[in-house]
Amino acid sequence: MSTAAPQQDPTLAEMGTKLAFTKKLQAVTNKIHATRHIDEIILEVSEDIRTLFEAERITLYVVSEDKTAIVSKVKTGLNAFKELRLPINPQSIAGYVAHQKTMLNIADVYDDAELAKISPDIRFLKEVDKKTGFRTKQMLAFPILSMEDASLMGVVQVINTLNGLPFPETAEEGALEIGKTLAIALNQRKVPLGQIIKTKYDHLIAEGVLAGPEMELAKRSARSKSKDLEDVLIEEFQVKPADIGKALSSFFGVPYEAAKQDRIKPMDLLRNLKQEYVQSSGWIPIDDNKDEGLVILTPDPERVRGSRVVSNIFPKHAKVTYKVCLNRDFIQTLGQFYGMGAISGSIDDLLSTLGEDEDEGGMIQEDISAAQDNELVKLVNKIIIDAYNQGASDIHIEPYPEKGKTEVRFRRDGTLINYIEIPPGYRNALAARIKIMCDLDIAEKRKPQDGKIKFKKFGPLDIELRVATIPTAGGLEDIVMRILAAGKPIPLDKLGLSARNNAKLKELVAKPYGLFFVCGPTGSGKTTTLHSALGYINTPETKIWTAEDPVEITQKGLRQVQVNKKAGLDFATVMKAFLRADPDVIMVGEMRDQETVSTGIEASLTGHLVFATLHTNSAPESIVRLLDMGMDPFNFADALLGILAQRLAKRLCDCKEAYTPDANEIKAMLTEYCVELKNTSAWKQDPDAAYKAIYQEWVKTYGNDKGQLTLYRAKGCDKCGNSGYKGRVGLHELLEGTDAIKKNIQEHARVAEMFATALEDGMRTLKQDGIEKVLQGVTDMKQVRTVCIK
Repeated sequence: MSTAAPQQDPTLAEMGTKLAFTKKLQAVTNKIHATRHIDEIILEVSEDIRTLFEAERITLYVVSEDKTAIVSKVKTGLNAFKELRLPINPQSIAGYVAHQKTMLNIADVYDDAELAKISPDIRFLKEVDKKTGFRTKQMLAFPILSMEDASLMGVVQVINTLNGLPFPETAEEGALEIGKTLAIALNQRKVPLGQIIKTKYDHLIAEGVLAGPEMELAKRSARSKSKDLEDVLIEEFQVKPADIGKALSSFFGVPYEAAKQDRIKPMDLLRNLKQEYVQSSGWIPIDDNKDEGLVILTPDPERVRGSRVVSNIFPKHAKVTYKVCLNRDFIQTLGQFYGMGAISGSIDDLLSTLGEDEDEGGMIQEDISAAQDNELVKLVNKIIIDAYNQGASDIHIEPYPEKGKTEVRFRRDGTLINYIEIPPGYRNALAARIKIMCDLDIAEKRKPQDGKIKFKKFGPLDIELRVATIPTAGGLEDIVMRILAAGKPIPLDKLGLSARNNAKLKELVAKPYGLFFVCGPTGSGKTTTLHSALGYINTPETKIWTAEDPVEITQKGLRQVQVNKKAGLDFATVMKAFLRADPDVIMVGEMRDQETVSTGIEASLTGHLVFATLHTNSAPESIVRLLDMGMDPFNFADALLGILAQRLAKRLCDCKEAYTPDANEIKAMLTEYCVELKNTSAWKQDPDAAYKAIYQEWVKTYGNDKGQLTLYRAKGCDKCGNSGYKGRVGLHELLEGTDAIKKNIQEHARVAEMFATALEDGMRTLKQDGIEKVLQGVTDMKQVRTVCIK
């Protein structure tokens, strides 16, 4: 008698596997029956269906409203609805299953012979795999048919078994059962079209932005997470704020108004409204104009209008216009008008107590008293803090005569935008407060004054502001405050220089001695570029002295001197002192007179590397300007290493829109690019060949596989304040002091001749560099033309 263990019957093993599958199948069908709508099936049960079939992925299609296509709703692993639409015809696997209302079990969807046995028309959509990088092989696809009339309701695709083998017979049997269960679930959970609008968000369903079940899911999510439904719709269901605004507008019957970064604060309207009241009551006045009257912004116009509170507070306003906004828009507007945390809403109480009828003669003692008032101190601090937080470079305070209001504007990315309007009664106190902060003469209103504010003494930010006061008509004073770019220098590689300019600039500034200039108008980033160059050569072995007015950027290893003209410490004096202090490198903030330039040339010829800035339009023009100052052309030619001219253009925001330019636009760009090449020898010899060579270089460098150039246009989004632009990009013109250029200098050549020489040596003009950055998609031609004269 054998003691060996009996072998298990294969039939029993198969029965055990089938029994286990049946138990799992029962659990999945029970879960489907427990759901309340199709989207809950997709989001919460699709993973169970995938696990049941031991597959890698599952796709569920539902029939479109017009019954001509099936639409993919989700793919397992992605928490988002897809937009793959397939026509109901035999040309795709899911389309064939839908068309024939039959099941397909395919071992390899890439096997054309296997597909041909099913139908000569059927093919697998390989493009989807190419886009995603996913390799589809096995596929079990089955229809969802109505239990009443066998009409098509959807299709399920189960993709790739985990063991790499074709789907077994048990999977096919389970698919039939899942198909029946899904049919019952879909039939019971249809959302009727043209439903009655009951809530303010129902228009999202009516407009097709969301499905009804999706809205139910959003509401459940909001309740479970204790979040606002609006936030859930935007963050979890990717509904655009503008679509929600449109739904609110339709529901309440008033216009939708989004938050605006440049909204002007209506000081007169907010004078008697405290922040706490506005926040709790849920409405705020934002404007008062002839067309609309008093404009009220609120997330709930119906409640505010019904309470009649606005007419009680503003009885003189016969016409009131209500505008609806999102909760987040209301909070943002509240923060703009009152400030969040740093400045309290009591500023408006101060403005109301100062009075409208201020004596225009302006008694100094009264100005000082008002300027030291705690609430006006907070107002000035808030203006500075908001300017810094909004990325502004300058603050402009502009009072108007008589009863005109004082406008406050910020310059952001090179463009002035409105910030707030201050009633006329506060202008003297406002000016006095700013003068106190920078130690200027409060009594002096007849001549300009310059000063500096170290804001750390007055507020929470460690920044400095350069202040200029200028007398204007009517005995008033304009004030402009520049926020200085404190902090570490930007590395040369991050300045936005072209590859050629970057390499050449590094080569020039690494020379042991010579003269290097950076030129451009005020605010073009000259000091930033010079500090980047100094940062590149700043080593423990190098002694670097800088003379600046003011010192904006600080670096460890640099010995920096603040120019003080009142004390007799000007650039020329400081430079002479530097020469006695064993320097290797000298940086001078600005060379504007003969003495400073002469000292710089002398220093460069005696073994020092000298950096300086100039206020000129282009690199070749800088040479002519210096020669006109009386510089010796031979000494200057020997000393010159190079000149970098630069401008700042607006950078396109990430929301930019790509497009393929037509022939006329490309021709116009080429024409502008080639204007300054007409004096070069290559252009004179054969202009057509030079023109074609530039175009071919563009296509080679910036074109796609088809030889097409792609440009970008400004679009606009919340991030950039719907302007289409965010940030700045530098345009550069780097002239190297080559032998040919030095010969031009010694011969007192004209600017046009120097341009031609520099271009032949490889220089790109400001506009040419700008056009290349247009081709790179960094900016557009409008911005290049704005900052480049030629």
